[in-house]
Amino acid sequence: QVQLVESGGGLVQPGGSLRLSCAASGRTFSSYTMGWFRQAAGKEREFVASSSWSGGNTYLADSVKGRFTISRDNAKNTVYLQMNSLKIEDTAVYYCAARNGPATVTTSRYDYWGQGTQVTVSS
Repeated sequence: QVQLVESGGGLVQPGGSLRLSCAASGRTFSSYTMGWFRQAAGKEREFVASSSWSGGNTYLADSVKGRFTISRDNAKNTVYLQMNSLKIEDTAVYYCAARNGPATVTTSRYDYWGQGTQVTVSS
């Protein structure tokens, strides 16, 4: 069992930065693929980024490449999403997810989810 708690969301102006954190419980955190997803109002949840268990393989959605970075610290049971050059269209609730298997962009293949943290990009 893995419990995930996101933090770091908030209100930021276009062009600004935020770093989201996801703290995980459980001794097997280091064996899980971790992912970040987001869901804007009225839209389906979409893949943002994922990290293999070691952090050696990361994947980013095309919409955030060059602006977002995913990283993890297995010693702290935490995965991060650094978001730079934020755009209004990045506004969404951001969710952390864990999967006991290879990285995937498919939402339904993740086993555990956090409660989400709101990111609002507005001037």
